Order: sequence, then structure tokens, then C-alpha cells
Amino acid sequence: MADIKEYPSRDELEVALAARVEQVLSEAVRDRGQGVLVVSGGRTPVALFERLAELALDWRHITITLADERWVSPNHADSNEQLVRKHLLCGAASKARFVPLYDPKAATVEAGADEAELLLSLLADPFDVLLLGMGGDGHTASLFPGAERLQHALTPNPMRDCCWQQPPEYASHQRITLTLPRLLRSRLICLHLNGDDKRAVLTRAMADDGVDAMPVRGVLKQEKVPVEIYWAS
Repeated sequence: MADIKEYPSRDELEVALAARVEQVLSEAVRDRGQGVLVVSGGRTPVALFERLAELALDWRHITITLADERWVSPNHADSNEQLVRKHLLCGAASKARFVPLYDPKAATVEAGADEAELLLSLLADPFDVLLLGMGGDGHTASLFPGAERLQHALTPNPMRDCCWQQPPEYASHQRITLTLPRLLRSRLICLHLNGDDKRAVLTRAMADDGVDAMPVRGVLKQEKVPVEIYWAS
């Protein structure tokens, strides 16, 4: 179900993707009274976040949360929450409700995952728009190939909305991530990619079905939710 949309520049990609997010969230507020936007961290979405923050949406009726979070405080440089607050929850979008995954009162990442589970259970189901990225190893959210707890996120038993992860050594910090089943409970999934290297990774991901080797395949290879891939060199 993946639909690949190619753009000659990253700026044109961001304009198109922001317009798509605006369309879906506007329809959600109009039809259901509220919208839920789930975003990812990293460098790729920063310019998109700043463009989204300028949209004339009814942000008071929109909730924003994260696909994953590093187990660090919000004032840490690696915090996805800090990234979102700095680049997205500003201007008109500052009126949106934000649901963090990091709880400063939780003593451990395990306890934090339990607290995040309670907060996520209160959100509209399904999400309206899920914005994901993809790493060079084929990970998305904090679903990393080779992670010792990967199956807890791919096929959680009992079913959970989120869980904690210990990523491989090349990735920093313990994480809280939405599980694959919860990610797939979305009306629309958009995969945001920049660069020829990511296009090569996408080609490998689309060519085979081994989700453990490249967890992004769990999003790309399913047939329940529309996936739109936005790529620019």
C-alpha cells in the first residue's frame, strides 16, 4: 500500500507533506471534533515541524505525541520532547495539547513505559496522522534491528501501546517506543526521507519481508493502513 512521492527539493517535499497533514487533521477536527498527530524526532523533521507550526489549524483541538522517546529529561539535547517543543509547539501550534512519553517522576524506563501506556490509552484511537522517519539500519520509531527486546515492540504479549527498549550499542540511551500494532492503528502513515542513502535503504526494505532485520518493513509491508513515502534528494 506504500505510495512513493518524489520531490526535486526538500523544501518542496516539506510544503507538500505539511499540506497533507493539514488536510487530514482539518478533516479530523471537522468530522470528530479532535485530531491526533504523532511525530518522530531526529534532524530530518525539524524544517517540517517549523512549517507545520505555521498552519492555520484549530490547534486547540489537536493532540501531539511522540512515536518514541529517549529516556532523558526534556532539557537534554537528545530529547525528542525538547525538539518538538522548540520547533513545533510554537506560534499557533503552541495551543495544541502535548502528551510526552518521558515522565520525570518515574524512577526507571520500565516504570516510565507503564506511565506512558496510561496516557496513550486516553488518546483517540486510531491516530489521525503518524509521521515516521527511517534510519540507515532500517529502524523506525525505536524499533531497532538486533535489539534484545525488539519482539516486545513488534508482537507484544500481552498487547501494549508502548514498551521500553534497549537499543543496540550504536544507538544512545534507553527508549520508550510505541509498539508496531499501536503505530499501525493510524488513519495515515507518512514516512519522511531525505537523501540518496535513505532511498537505497528504502529499496532494500521494500525488496524483502524480514521485519526483524529491518523493522520499518512492519510499516511498509502491511496492508491495513495507507502509507505515503515522501522523499527528496
